[in-house]
Amino acid sequence: MTPLRDVIARHNLAARKSLGQHFLLDENLCAKIARQAGDLAGRHVVEVGPGPGGLTRGLLRTQAASITAVEIDPRAAAAIRELAATDPRLTVVEADAAKIDLAAITPPPRQIVANLPYNVGTLLLINWLHQAALWERLTLMFQLEVAERICAAAGDPGYGRLSVLAQVTCQAHIVMQIPPAAFSPPPSVYSAVVSLTPHAAQPAPALLAAIERVTAAAFGQRRKMLRGSLKTLGGEALLARASIDGARRAETLSIAEIVRLAEQA
Repeated sequence: MTPLRDVIARHNLAARKSLGQHFLLDENLCAKIARQAGDLAGRHVVEVGPGPGGLTRGLLRTQAASITAVEIDPRAAAAIRELAATDPRLTVVEADAAKIDLAAITPPPRQIVANLPYNVGTLLLINWLHQAALWERLTLMFQLEVAERICAAAGDPGYGRLSVLAQVTCQAHIVMQIPPAAFSPPPSVYSAVVSLTPHAAQPAPALLAAIERVTAAAFGQRRKMLRGSLKTLGGEALLARASIDGARRAETLSIAEIVRLAEQA
């Protein structure tokens, strides 16, 4: 295949800060990320933000049944269309991934494997967590700090709303760390790949919405004791129904305790 740097030059694909673009050009590293998704034989894979196609090439080397590359940048979409001409399994969708239902355009069993643009990674993840039951696995790259927040446990410095939403719907763990020098242009921080495997039993939509309200209130004022931060949701009365001490703070609550609060909210 054409070297990735040549693809970038031909399509004037200089990384744009406004799109959160940092390109991985080491195809061996891209293939290693693809392998973190496990055996993709027979799976239908969505890749968001393929850029010049490094990870796309890694995915094409697997036994995936199909790969749908969703790209908002028309320059990158043109580059991926050239790659699609070499393999009928690859389809290009030029669109904003935050504005389309990826599950609706992908048959099961489906996975997402993506080096996410840094500026929209968290937004995309939260959207996908709301439909976690539809996905077999999500293998996603974020800034290391965000990855650590996703996987943090109660009491950890990064534990917060994102940790709870991710872990109430999925089993999450970091499977790779990637240094800045691996990217072009290099970001200022390390990156990490997170594997998220949805739980067999998912919270009902109403419960998940309640968890979002509770975590927004509790972690939005994390320096306050729960009796203060949860005042708008019932305060002491809510805490009493959930058998939780109002003098505690949000970062001390386990996932199970937060679910209990949401069930009473």
